[in-house]
Amino acid sequence: MEGQMNSSRWIRGLGLVLLILAAACQAVRVPSPAQLVPAPSHEVQPSTSAAGPVTPIQIAAQEAGSPVEALEQQLQAIYQQVNPSVVHIRVRSGRGLLQQESTGSGFVYDQQGHIVTNHHVVEGATTIIVTFADGTEVPARIVGTDPDSDLAVIRVDVPAASLRPAPLGDSGGVRPGQLAIAIGNPFGLEGTMTLGIVSAVGRVIRSGSRPFSIPNMIQTDAPINPGNSGGPLLDSQGRVIGVNTMIFSQSGTSSGVGFAIPVNTVKRVVPELIARGRYDHPWLGISGFSVTPLAAKALGLPADRGALILEVDPRGPAAQAGLRGGTQSADYEGETIALGGDLIVAIDGQPVRSMEDLIAYLEEKRKPGDEVVLSILRDGKAQQVRVRLAPRPSSLS
Repeated sequence: MEGQMNSSRWIRGLGLVLLILAAACQAVRVPSPAQLVPAPSHEVQPSTSAAGPVTPIQIAAQEAGSPVEALEQQLQAIYQQVNPSVVHIRVRSGRGLLQQESTGSGFVYDQQGHIVTNHHVVEGATTIIVTFADGTEVPARIVGTDPDSDLAVIRVDVPAASLRPAPLGDSGGVRPGQLAIAIGNPFGLEGTMTLGIVSAVGRVIRSGSRPFSIPNMIQTDAPINPGNSGGPLLDSQGRVIGVNTMIFSQSGTSSGVGFAIPVNTVKRVVPELIARGRYDHPWLGISGFSVTPLAAKALGLPADRGALILEVDPRGPAAQAGLRGGTQSADYEGETIALGGDLIVAIDGQPVRSMEDLIAYLEEKRKPGDEVVLSILRDGKAQQVRVRLAPRPSSLS
């Protein structure tokens, strides 16, 4: 429930532009639009994978001529190192006349056969076939999925020596302007590399049909198309910084606005999927609105930044702690806003300037069972409220 209002506000500003999961229902035989409609350091940091440390790719200065040639050599080296880690995933779902076939991407996580991809790539799968860069095809099974982060882990039974885990970077250090490289299988075209930059970081976007949001997503203009979902987004050293998952598009193909789940989310979620088959997200149980100075002035709010509670789920921790949602309706920029609710301005002493801040803190710093202290403004007076977080419910109905 957290973050529902924020994503929708700026998505609507794109008019007819559609949010598309970059693999959903992409037919293998007939390419068609999908149906489902956050300064790099010059110091090279060590990479890791589930199999251990990985040496970043480096091109000796004397090997390169012009800057363009140096970049070409770097990209070629990245492709040679990482492409064997990227797989093509074909999924069959349904039965009989209702059977569908779709395609996506993934990457090897460890030498135990675990492969990371998107939840929406394998959702509803009855059969999963994984194709490696050398052409080897093997069946796979689902180990665990998490629709709220749109991550999944599948597993193949192949010799450990033939598996090349992809090196994992640190999405916390990703900055706009740095190179972004995608390797995947757009439209079923295996081993496709595309190049762009990190356009923005810190995007908060809803995950598919679920009402919850993924924080700190990476925006890139590296071409991402149907079939790229689940594949890695890489930095200039060939380290995974994100998992490609969705695009904004009017046509169903790349328009230069793609999004990747940050790799630090992968590091947090995937081990739980492997161990338990699921991931429990912390749940506060509110929907809210990001307050800006203009909104605060127009709506008569007591602070010009914060997360205004619009609605409180009666079953959730926020309700049990006595937090209040809005009771009076007001129009603001074409939306109906419920006023009168508590305004969250800090959590555990950390300033909250928006719903995005609140969502990111809860998701990245806390887990179910943790107690948090919310600093709120209620009827113009400052209060502190203690809330014990619960596991996020699988259904809000």
